[in-house]
Amino acid sequence: FLIDTATFSLLYVISLFCMLAPDFDEPELTEGDIAVDSDSERNADPCTSSGCRWPKSSDGKVYVPYVIANHYSSRELQIIQRGLDSFSSMSCIRFKRRSNERDYLSIESRNGCYSYVGRRGNAQTVSLARSGCIYHKTVQHELLHALGFNHEQTRSDRDNHIRVVWENIVENMKHNFNKIATLNQGTPYDYNSVMQYHRTAFSKNGKPTMVPIPNNNVSFGQATQMSQNDINRLNTLYKCCEYLTSHDTIYCLQFNKILVC
Repeated sequence: FLIDTATFSLLYVISLFCMLAPDFDEPELTEGDIAVDSDSERNADPCTSSGCRWPKSSDGKVYVPYVIANHYSSRELQIIQRGLDSFSSMSCIRFKRRSNERDYLSIESRNGCYSYVGRRGNAQTVSLARSGCIYHKTVQHELLHALGFNHEQTRSDRDNHIRVVWENIVENMKHNFNKIATLNQGTPYDYNSVMQYHRTAFSKNGKPTMVPIPNNNVSFGQATQMSQNDINRLNTLYKCCEYLTSHDTIYCLQFNKILVC
C-alpha cells in the first residue's frame, strides 16, 4: 500500500529511535522488587556471609559508590539524594558519587522499583522508576536491599508474627512469601519496618494476604521511613557499633565475634 511522505518520515524517525534506544534486559524479580540472576537465588539470603557486604574503610565508614542516570527531574533527584544522605546521620554508611570504583550502584528509572540484595560486584542496578518509585521510603527500602537486607515478612520467625493467607495470594506469586534464613541480629519482628509489605500485597481478590498475630488489628506496612529496628540491624551488620545503644552494641560485638569496634 502507499503512504505519504509525512507518514514515511514519522515511521522512519520512530524506527531509528527504537534502534538507538537502550535495550535493557530486565532481571527476574522475586518478592516484587528483589532482582535475582537465577532460580537458585529465589530463597537464598546472600548476606549470610561477609562477601555481600560493602567493605569498611580504615576510617570506620562504609563507602558505597553510586551513579544516578540523567533522566530524573530536579525534584526527583532531591528525593533520591535525601534518601541516600539519610543513612549518614544514623549509621556508618556513606553513599558517595562514584569516581573509578569497580563496584557501585547504578540508580536508574527502569521497569518498576527493584534492587539486588547485597553487593554483587561491578555495576548493579537499583531501579527507581519515575512513575511510582520516587518516594523517600521507597528509596530507603531499595537501598536497604542493596546493603543486604530482605523483606520483613520473609524473616525466619515470620510465622510467630504474621499469618500468611495463602488462598488470597495470586497463584504464581506465592513464592514471594517463602521464609528465608535471615539475619535478624537480635532484633524483634517489626511491623513498622520500611521492609514490611502492606496487608494486601500480591492479593488476587483485594483481601488480606497477611494478618498479624496474635492481634489481627495491629497496623503494619505503613512505614514512611526506616524504623529504629531497621537502623539497628543495619548498624549491626556493618559493625557501626558507635551508632547503637549499649545493649545493641554488646550484641554487635558478639555477632561479629570481635572485642572492640
